[in-house]
Amino acid sequence: MKKGSVLFVCGVFLVCMLFIFSTASAKMVIKFGHVAPTFHGQSVGADHFAKYVMEKTNGEVEVRTYPMGQLGGERSMAEQVQSGTLHLAAITCAVLSNFVPQAALIPLPFVFPDRRTAYAVLDSEIRDKLFSYFPAKGFMALGFTENEFRDLTNSKRPIRKPEDLKGLKIRLMESPVYLDTFRQMGVNPVPMPFPEVYNALQQGVIDGQDNPLYTSILMKFTEVNKYVTITNHILTECPIVANIDWWNKLPAKYQKVLREAAYETEVVNRGHTMRDKLSMSVMTKKDPKTGKVIPGPSIYAVARKQGVQIIELTPSEREAFKEAMTPVYKKYREIIGPDLFDAFMAKIKEVNKYCKP
Repeated sequence: MKKGSVLFVCGVFLVCMLFIFSTASAKMVIKFGHVAPTFHGQSVGADHFAKYVMEKTNGEVEVRTYPMGQLGGERSMAEQVQSGTLHLAAITCAVLSNFVPQAALIPLPFVFPDRRTAYAVLDSEIRDKLFSYFPAKGFMALGFTENEFRDLTNSKRPIRKPEDLKGLKIRLMESPVYLDTFRQMGVNPVPMPFPEVYNALQQGVIDGQDNPLYTSILMKFTEVNKYVTITNHILTECPIVANIDWWNKLPAKYQKVLREAAYETEVVNRGHTMRDKLSMSVMTKKDPKTGKVIPGPSIYAVARKQGVQIIELTPSEREAFKEAMTPVYKKYREIIGPDLFDAFMAKIKEVNKYCKP
């Protein structure tokens, strides 16, 4: 082969290789941050989101998930999304209320009597009303992920009534509604990112924290907090939010897939949560031979084996906590706006008639 022909062939080969590499590198990569541990339903849902997007876009879009606060605490990630340095994050409504005041609607304390009522409300027109406030603050809300109903743990004493909390140092999310809720009960609130909680409990910097018992066991909080009260005071809902400017520049076909992925994530997350709630077990695993799920010991059994005292509130005791929240409701009706607040409370009352066990 002549020298010129060789050079021509080599040139064509190089152009083809450059085209292949440039095409491969053209794949869109999306970062998705959250604070849930990898074994938690919220994290399972986020990973499902990534898988769904990859499949539906034939690999054109890759979502990379960053669990357990790898990209920062929730407030930091919310700021990153708002500024456009992070594409997606699942952030609790409580923390998002620092940016979108109306987000304080969902974490109002003791408003949901049970999970079925909560889901009926969250899946109603209330969702669209709430999410309509996000774009003006730099966010596009795509759907909900969730943690669980929150309970209380502490190292000092059993909690059965609001006044039992007086003077305790309790770790809370960096959220106005959480701070106001616990201050109303005489707590000394200590805002703190989730990844720092265990060390703070262990070192006595804080007396307690509020998280679902399931999460508290998985994160080993019950190793150092021996009193648990099952309060179910707040359902932790965490919208998946995107930067609004980035979102608006996405092709419509990608927006559609991401919305579908958010819906899929919600179903997977709720299903995982309900499985754990119904089985009341932790550390479930699959038998390698049969593929059957082997439930671990119950949540209560694990806690009690650690020497934890579990206090389950009676209906009248829980009602006393709700009555103590009256000043909080009054304050947040003005912050959220009477129209949205009243519509939310009316919807809870309406669906509760049909969702009672």
